[in-house]
Amino acid sequence: MKHKKYITLGFASVSLAVTLLLSTNIFASSIEEQKKDELSRLQALAKFTKVISIVEQYNVDNVNIEALIDKALEGMLVNLDAHSSYLSKDDYKKLKVQTNGEFGGLGITVGIKDGALTVISPIEGTPADKAGLKSGDIILKINDASTISMTIDDAVGIMRGEVGTPIDLTIVRKDEVKPINLHIIRANITIESVYARSIGDNILYVRVTSFDKKVAEDVEKAIKLKKATTKGIILDLRNNPGGLLDQAVDLVDLFVDEGEIVSQKGRNDIDNKIYKATPSTTTVKVPMVVLINAGSASASEIVSGSLQDHKRAILVGENTFGKGSVQVVLPVTEEEAIKLTIARYYLPSGRTIQAVGVKPDIEVLPGEVNATKSEFSIKEADLKKHLEEELKKVDGNKKDEKGEKDKKDIITPEMMNKDMQLKSGVDILKALIITKG
Repeated sequence: MKHKKYITLGFASVSLAVTLLLSTNIFASSIEEQKKDELSRLQALAKFTKVISIVEQYNVDNVNIEALIDKALEGMLVNLDAHSSYLSKDDYKKLKVQTNGEFGGLGITVGIKDGALTVISPIEGTPADKAGLKSGDIILKINDASTISMTIDDAVGIMRGEVGTPIDLTIVRKDEVKPINLHIIRANITIESVYARSIGDNILYVRVTSFDKKVAEDVEKAIKLKKATTKGIILDLRNNPGGLLDQAVDLVDLFVDEGEIVSQKGRNDIDNKIYKATPSTTTVKVPMVVLINAGSASASEIVSGSLQDHKRAILVGENTFGKGSVQVVLPVTEEEAIKLTIARYYLPSGRTIQAVGVKPDIEVLPGEVNATKSEFSIKEADLKKHLEEELKKVDGNKKDEKGEKDKKDIITPEMMNKDMQLKSGVDILKALIITKG
């Protein structure tokens, strides 16, 4: 027995020795890798410093060290991805102004798509919208300056300016043979993010143009105001370029009472987050239709995609833009900052939005409804001896009712006939209401 114990202890000692040896080798290897990484880092920084020193000494124009560093930072960040950038003093100031919801310019959201400066969406009612700019338009020139190799921040900086001053854009549009020239006058841009209207007696239409600081609150107010009569909701996110993540999460939370809304995954664990619905914030459970198109981006895609994954709404329209990345603004000094992509969004099903967007359940292209009346159609009013007096009474009652309502808060059948996507959404919603009933 003693002999057996001795053998067992012997194997244990060998095993321990091997483990210690392996651990020592791994530890030594780890230290060696750290030394290599540190050396590589020092060599890279030395190379960067040397290049700046050479440029500062020999460049044909006299450029100071501060300007060189700024240019280096701009180049570094713009080459990371389409949404990262260095914010100079002026850029940082403009970003703060825009976040407050009011600024001077055209009222246009742009992004880089396939290497080209592309219109994500014009903001409703702004000079860009009135001039006819559309989602998907490629901006070739701003005034006489080519947009090739121009950053988003540079383009935005040029397009913004003093209220009342003109600007010329040269754009390329799908299915148009020649470039289009647009002359636009800058205006003070104030964004009205949420407005609500009625469609018939029991459908609430809610339009969200962007995700600023009060979107979820304003949508909740609109719903509660009409909650007693609302049997279905149309949520219009077309040409909505996005905005604040927390507002997108809170908006979904109004309609979903449990489960994941969206998650984000980054390089560092601190950037990995999961946002979940809470039952206490759910406001309404009526059927929903969400309208989307190529101008629906970022936060709009989170809302529409999450509601789709939860089978909480039917999505109608066109495939969305496909921006599924998270940017944060990190101050460098009190007056300068960098905008950096730190994570990607993932919908509850695990699918990504980045570059693929959100696909509608029912694809409907934009356009007008073909509502031509057949000259051979016959209705009750065409027959002899129809109830004329009764018809007059009904018409009179309708006029009185319309007079009492604010026309601005009503979407008429004529208005819907000019918007195929909205008309289709309403028809689908009516079917859902009947099915639920």
